[in-house]
Amino acid sequence: MEPIIIDKKKISYRHSPYIIAEAGVNHNGRLEYALKLIEMAAWAGADAIKFQTFKAHEVTTAETKLAEYQKQNIGNDGPMIEMIKKLELKELFYPKIIRHCKKNHITFLSSPHGGFESVDFLQKLKIKAFKISSADLTNSPLLLYAAKFQKPMILSTGMATIAEVIGAIRTVLKTGNKKIIVLHCTTNYPCPPNETNLRAISTMMKKLPHYIGYSDHTLGSEAAIGAVALGACVIEKHITLHKTMKGPDHGASAEPREFKDMVKKIKKTHIMLGSGEKIPNASEMKYIPLIRKSIVAKTDIKKGDTIKQSFLAIKRPGTGLAPKYFFSIPGRIAKRNIRKDTLLKASDF
Repeated sequence: MEPIIIDKKKISYRHSPYIIAEAGVNHNGRLEYALKLIEMAAWAGADAIKFQTFKAHEVTTAETKLAEYQKQNIGNDGPMIEMIKKLELKELFYPKIIRHCKKNHITFLSSPHGGFESVDFLQKLKIKAFKISSADLTNSPLLLYAAKFQKPMILSTGMATIAEVIGAIRTVLKTGNKKIIVLHCTTNYPCPPNETNLRAISTMMKKLPHYIGYSDHTLGSEAAIGAVALGACVIEKHITLHKTMKGPDHGASAEPREFKDMVKKIKKTHIMLGSGEKIPNASEMKYIPLIRKSIVAKTDIKKGDTIKQSFLAIKRPGTGLAPKYFFSIPGRIAKRNIRKDTLLKASDF
């Protein structure tokens, strides 16, 4: 597959994983927090920072209740719309946010969480890609509407079956847009280890002809690093200025140093994966003659002796007769005197 390009950054299995710092709603509706999150993400080495674009009435009805994890994380049991209203990012904030992203050399992204209106708003802002949340994976009208702009589509797949994932991909493809990245995800905040299911990444890589990544809701960095080891080319992780801040996602998010450490380990893991071709590295080649072994005389061997296996040993260096000939030498006649610990040659018998 050809790399997918977002704001001049190439995304593929050959390139270092594209890292998205998920600010989400952890700005708590305040511009100063949003700007600090941008600085944090850039400092940590992320490629992009992602927000959520919506107005509360576009997302939920007044009667919708909070999700269980939201109740636990905010210690409240009111209607969802009351919580969401406090987490809206005002439209007048966006120009400042985008300027701050450019200043900090990090790409601005946002999920059109509010539907068609959010897509139109982000399109006017010249968004570089559309990140579709797990909540909208089965929202085919929204997928069609966003995909028609022919920008990269990043699809989170929390709560979804593979059939639903394939259905979402087919919806995007109807528009002729083939720039699709699919993120394995578990919609639980925080996601416990037994629900992480990283092997789903391998399954998706086998079944889907698109780039596969991972949106991480676990605590710590192990899952993200494991995902990269399995081949994920995009990693998304929630960030927060502090886990104790009030809000539905702070407790399951990474603080500055934690996130920076994760980014560092992800990049190192990718380097460790290498090319996949099983050949010696250039640095190893010089050690082959020294480290490998050869057939040597275990005792003094006289010219004319019939060589027995007990006369032979295998030792370093590897500049003589290869060990693979060890069992074919016994029974042959020595053509010269061979001293103990001498490397044997094919011409010796």
